[in-house]
Amino acid sequence: MKLSLNLTDLFGRNKGHSPVTSRAVRRLAAPASDQPSELDPALIWSAVSLLLFGWVMVYSASIATAEGLAYTGHQATFYLVRHGVFLAIGAVLGVLAFQMPMRAWQQMSPHLFIVGIVLLTAVIVPGIGKTVNGASRWLPFGPVNFQPSEAMKMFVALYAADYTVRKLPHMQSFRRAFLPMAGVILLVGFLLLAEPDFGAFVVITCIAFGILFLGGINVRAFVLLAIVALIGFVLLIWASPYRRDRIFGFMDPFEDAFGKGYQLSHALIAFGRGEWFGVGLGASVEKLFYLPEAHTDFILAIIAEELGLVGVIVVIALFATLVQRAFAIGRRAIDLERFFPGLVAQGIGLWIGVQSFINMGVNMGLLPTKGLTLPLMSFGGSGIVANCIALAILLRIDWENRQIMRGGGS
Repeated sequence: MKLSLNLTDLFGRNKGHSPVTSRAVRRLAAPASDQPSELDPALIWSAVSLLLFGWVMVYSASIATAEGLAYTGHQATFYLVRHGVFLAIGAVLGVLAFQMPMRAWQQMSPHLFIVGIVLLTAVIVPGIGKTVNGASRWLPFGPVNFQPSEAMKMFVALYAADYTVRKLPHMQSFRRAFLPMAGVILLVGFLLLAEPDFGAFVVITCIAFGILFLGGINVRAFVLLAIVALIGFVLLIWASPYRRDRIFGFMDPFEDAFGKGYQLSHALIAFGRGEWFGVGLGASVEKLFYLPEAHTDFILAIIAEELGLVGVIVVIALFATLVQRAFAIGRRAIDLERFFPGLVAQGIGLWIGVQSFINMGVNMGLLPTKGLTLPLMSFGGSGIVANCIALAILLRIDWENRQIMRGGGS
């Protein structure tokens, strides 16, 4: 709230030096020994740790599945190798993304958003999108499948930040600030629900309107939005039999442990078996064809079983560190009057924070089952590549902040 008000107030200051500019000048005048390093070490180590830890756990969780499926060639390392390839692609694209200044990202953001809309539309066109388990969420490209909703999360963060900066003088106007973005997100929501991908819709909605809130949108409009969104989500759940089944299965998974509560009941069994320190890396029983999607949506349950409560706490701590650093980098950018990069950084923090929170809540039985992976850790090429590019953009924002604080350009 305070950040939102400050951002809106700062936008109108175009004469003299604001307190923010004065703080920046004081930083520039700091002794060389006090100058910041090139990049945020806490951000780098938390991100790298999650990516590598996820690679190890994908292998551990997928061994039995890979050996038992014909299309994998019954090779135990099938998912290990593919996940490693996705990490390598994400790293290469991340390096390229890091080279682009935030000015270029801002200029491209509307075009990227339009590309995302086109891709989401293509997914639901018969004969173009690929359907798996009743959901059309992928575009086939030879041996790999591309999931546009993962890229759309990044495109929405960029577009919402650019939109907010352009609308800063009108952020208290319901008609000029809120309604256009609401219309755009409703369009995205319509396409996602047609797949269907309710989980991605929730995350994208949180990213878009979270950025609007941080940008200083009218509080009454935001509260109204929250109420309308809550009613809308309830209606969407009630109107869909499979979503209702997930809700009721979530409330008491062991009532129908072999039906609608199957996944959650086995996830909870995995948590219970892990106790404090786990049964040991690679020793999970639930991954032996008991817990579906063990290497994707329910990888945290396997971590809990093999590494116990300690392993889960480590994962939560790493995510908390990454999200905190994303918001700190965003706040620093806004302090330096770099509003677009600041909002993008905080949008990325919202994306990773909200999605990881939902995934962990689902694994622990605190939230209804959703088809959302654990960012940076779960198996899935589109998600890993999108996460790596988002991290590269976050590092670029941090690097530009530090260059300005050193006295260089951005």
